[in-house]
Amino acid sequence: MKLITTGTENFKEFIDKIYYYVDKTMLIDDVLSDKVMLYTSPRHFGKTLNMSMLYY
Repeated sequence: MKLITTGTENFKEFIDKIYYYVDKTMLIDDVLSDKVMLYTSPRHFGKTLNMSMLYY
């Protein structure tokens, strides 16, 4: 059974513990196509998790 989590910032933990995850892989194309990317979204909006996803 998949779990729902909040506050998890490590993408590897999502994969290892089988959590639900909204696929944001189209973000990779946006990040790699620009020289400078500025994220101005609210707290707990997934900024750190997205950067962890790019790392892994």
